[in-house]
Amino acid sequence: MKMDEKDRLIIGILREDARMPVSELSKRVGLSGPSTSERMRRLESNGLIAGYKVDLDLEALGFALQAIVRIKPRPGNLHIVEDMIMNEARFIDCDKVTGEDCFVTRLALRSIAELDPLLLPFHDRAETNTAIIKSSPLRGRVPV
Repeated sequence: MKMDEKDRLIIGILREDARMPVSELSKRVGLSGPSTSERMRRLESNGLIAGYKVDLDLEALGFALQAIVRIKPRPGNLHIVEDMIMNEARFIDCDKVTGEDCFVTRLALRSIAELDPLLLPFHDRAETNTAIIKSSPLRGRVPV
């Protein structure tokens, strides 16, 4: 499906506030309420809008730090390591990737002291490489 500028604007606004009433959204994009609703339905039915999500404030939940952890399972441990990631709730994102590493994950941490005990079980089954996130100047941009 081809998107026009109004569709991009609707998606951009909804990414910032998915609970915005259609009446407010229609004012911001310069369309009538019914036209805005119809565009939203079309974007949803074509799969461009797959759902509406809650954006959690991890700091408010007590997670002051986040880390990117690249994980390279040792031979024969791919599925075991994947299960270990899936079973640890502090892994909040995981991508299976090509290249030297098999997984790129994101961890939520209350303090730096949690990092070593959390990763220690992985060391028998995988190599890890960790970077603490200082800031995220760009998240979830809609590609053009």
